[in-house]
Amino acid sequence: MAKKTPNPIDKHVGSRVRMRRMMLGMSQEKLGDALDLTFQQVQKYEKGTNRIGASRLQQISHILQVPVSFFFEGAPLLPGQSASGMSEAPSPAYVSDFLATSDGLSLTKSFMRIKNPKLRRRIVELVEQMVGEEKD
Repeated sequence: MAKKTPNPIDKHVGSRVRMRRMMLGMSQEKLGDALDLTFQQVQKYEKGTNRIGASRLQQISHILQVPVSFFFEGAPLLPGQSASGMSEAPSPAYVSDFLATSDGLSLTKSFMRIKNPKLRRRIVELVEQMVGEEKD
């Protein structure tokens, strides 16, 4: 029997749960306790293996202190869906995937603590030069 792949929306919502949980420095076990679930169930939610129901998502949004809409920001479009009428295009999946990693989150948090905008810009330019990209 073939293994069922997670729905892209469920996967996206799960990655946003993981990203926000990590931003707060909360463990899967702590989130699970707050939801009266095992950390394994939280893992399944975060991977998109198990779908998060509406009432559970409302509960998670309260615990993680974000509106429910946060979990859908940058969600991929479904087949047949168009971006017309949306205020902004969804962010590329690689951005969400990167921010959901501990390295991505750590780098982003550290970068945002740099107060000098010129220094931040120079760091971006340095990284772009390291990978050989041209400026837009």
